[in-house]
Amino acid sequence: MTIASTTTHAVRVRDLRKSFGDHHVLRGVDLDIAPGSVFALLGPNGAGKTTIVRILSTLSAPDSGTVEVAGLDLARDARTVRRTISTTGQFSAVDGLLTGRENLDLVGRLHHLSTPERSARTDELLETFDLVGAADRRTSTYSGGMRRRLDLAMSLVARPSVLFLDEPTTGLDPTSRHALWDVVRGLADDGTTVVLTTQYLDEADRLADHIAVLHDGRIVAEGTSRELTSQVGDGHAELQLPDAAALARAATALPGSEPDATANRLRVPHVDDVASLRSLLARLEELDVEVDDLRLQRPDLDDVFRLLTQTKESA
Repeated sequence: MTIASTTTHAVRVRDLRKSFGDHHVLRGVDLDIAPGSVFALLGPNGAGKTTIVRILSTLSAPDSGTVEVAGLDLARDARTVRRTISTTGQFSAVDGLLTGRENLDLVGRLHHLSTPERSARTDELLETFDLVGAADRRTSTYSGGMRRRLDLAMSLVARPSVLFLDEPTTGLDPTSRHALWDVVRGLADDGTTVVLTTQYLDEADRLADHIAVLHDGRIVAEGTSRELTSQVGDGHAELQLPDAAALARAATALPGSEPDATANRLRVPHVDDVASLRSLLARLEELDVEVDDLRLQRPDLDDVFRLLTQTKESA
């Protein structure tokens, strides 16, 4: 089991800036990432997500700003930071000429683990990632999902306290994505801090304890999924009524509702939890209004993403 960091922040970033020539990729980024959490960084292509990961994982130097990882100053203690972290990039690092077991053993050798330690850790990770049956096959025969699981397993051989995942499920089928989600959530539950970049908003919604939206080199919003979606507005209910008479009766009795006469449909605002739904159903029963269909619609991260990026682009 990974031991969580005892520091207040697993990652702390202040005024991080990075340019490539005249192109300003990061324009003063601040981040605070709690130990043992999953932190998702969202943003469109070119927003700077991968650049942040490369800087935090010591693969690239910032132009300015301060970075602490696992309580260590990145500028002074980069070598020590590398011993506490691991990174899985967008492209697999698996060697197709080696078996799954040999790939894991190789990483253990690079981390100077003893033979018994390598053997035990390899067996443990093969079991965790459901690769026991394919352990002694060349990884060139693996499916994309199996290679991605092995890639993630290889990044965990040395039990990092902070794991950086840069778009880890790109190209995976839905079944493989969900399997990888379960593994990532389990890592956080065991104390590993996971920093995740993704373009799949459902992935961030499912996994992340905290989400930051990066746009044009800046953090434009952050919070839990619920906190971010609340910026878009309340949820609402959509009622499908059997006829125009029922629609008119319900619309009259429900202030603020929005009828669609062409489809006999009624949009009722501010219905986004059990209490408000119960109240709505009780009111419909009082009115003796039958409903053919009822759906709850809540803002999601897609709505947040569109609102934030479009607003910033038009500002």
